[in-house]
Amino acid sequence: MARRLLTLLAALLLALSIGQPSASAASFANPVKSVKGADPWISYHDGNYYLVTTSWTDVITIRKSTTLAGLATAPSVQVWQGDAASRCCNIWAPELHFLDGRWYLYYVAGQNIADYNPTQRSHVLESAGSDPMGPYTYKGQLNSAWMLDPSVLNVGGRLYMLGSAITNGTQNLVIAPMSNPYTVSGSYSTISTPTYAWERQGGTVNEGAEILQRGGRTFLIYSASGCWTPDYKLGQLELTGSNPLSASSWTKKSTPVFQRNDAAGVYGPGHNGFFTSPDGTENWIVYHANDSASEGCDNGRTTRAQKFTWNSDGTPNLGTPVRLGASQTGPSGEPSTASTTYTITNRNSGKCLEVAGSSTADGANVQQWSCSGGNNQKWRLEDQGDDTHRLVNVATGKVLDTENCSAADGTDLRQWSWLNNTCQRFRFVATDGGYIRITNQATGKVADVANCGTTDGTDVRQWAWLGNNCQQWRLTPA
Repeated sequence: MARRLLTLLAALLLALSIGQPSASAASFANPVKSVKGADPWISYHDGNYYLVTTSWTDVITIRKSTTLAGLATAPSVQVWQGDAASRCCNIWAPELHFLDGRWYLYYVAGQNIADYNPTQRSHVLESAGSDPMGPYTYKGQLNSAWMLDPSVLNVGGRLYMLGSAITNGTQNLVIAPMSNPYTVSGSYSTISTPTYAWERQGGTVNEGAEILQRGGRTFLIYSASGCWTPDYKLGQLELTGSNPLSASSWTKKSTPVFQRNDAAGVYGPGHNGFFTSPDGTENWIVYHANDSASEGCDNGRTTRAQKFTWNSDGTPNLGTPVRLGASQTGPSGEPSTASTTYTITNRNSGKCLEVAGSSTADGANVQQWSCSGGNNQKWRLEDQGDDTHRLVNVATGKVLDTENCSAADGTDLRQWSWLNNTCQRFRFVATDGGYIRITNQATGKVADVANCGTTDGTDVRQWAWLGNNCQQWRLTPA
């Protein structure tokens, strides 16, 4: 009898637990990214969030973290750099989409000229495999004229390219058929123009089309009005007809679905993306916004995220923008903690980058050693807002430094007090297999294990990039 009661109790507890969300991660607060935070996009894949935003430069960087909170301090790893004069610079609005077993990175880029805006075109990259960090190859341009904010619609088993283009001085939402994730196979047609007054504040703009699908219904959430105004906001279309290429197949909601919240100090919320919690039970929106009505359409916008719900009629209820700094519960199913420090492991030797002997002296040597978990092998990777980082040792508080700012091969890498110069700033550039090269901003040379040594205490220096495993490193949350 006792065994039967225990069996029944276990079955009851199991039944009660089915369908219940798992415990959420530790709380987080916006901003999710405080530098270069405009036009954010988050994808969740294989246990990690991947965040990509507008860079305003010639590179695309991605942050990776097991938790939403962790994205705030995760390193920004460069996965692409402009490869031609016609598309070298001013990269905007990148998005990651997993299609046919590969990642496609859609983005906008133009030329490096004073009046660069007219040269902006939409492009696409393709990953070599299923890793969102690449490596990527360039696949092509998606339009012949000015067009912003490329995104993908998949409906009825067919792909469509979405964008924002100008006709007669008005910025409209456009769409075209695709034959594969990197080829537009027909002409673009307009599906939305800014007709309501709330779409025409500061400028007649419809842009940033993002798809949200649920229960067999397809919604298109877009940004409206001038991004340089505090009245930048989100509107909604729904696909109610059978032909996505026809404007008559889309029904526009007459009121905005997400807009400024003066009481919370949130202005110009827009250019969003959507993602689901790790356990699939929650829907989340990521967007950018300003914390002052006087701020504009520039690099001061920060990345923010919050959970949203659904109305009884099946339409999304995006809610109201949350105050900057307000505590929120992390997405359901996340790990319980978010690391803010990293170990840096050499691909060839498997050993960790450390400050020798935990010395706090300026000039103390940086070397490799068997990974022990000591604080002298832990680093804070602090984004400096220019696609570079300073590497702060947890044990000493001092930073990785190129000796005397020398550009010579073999120059020692050591620790030094922070001087805020380019000899102490490093770029993380993705290679393959989850590894990176650590490139000094001043010299362009990379962190290298001397003579590819594998013993404890082997010196770490700078050297010209050779592409070998001794110059590649893995960043792992500590």
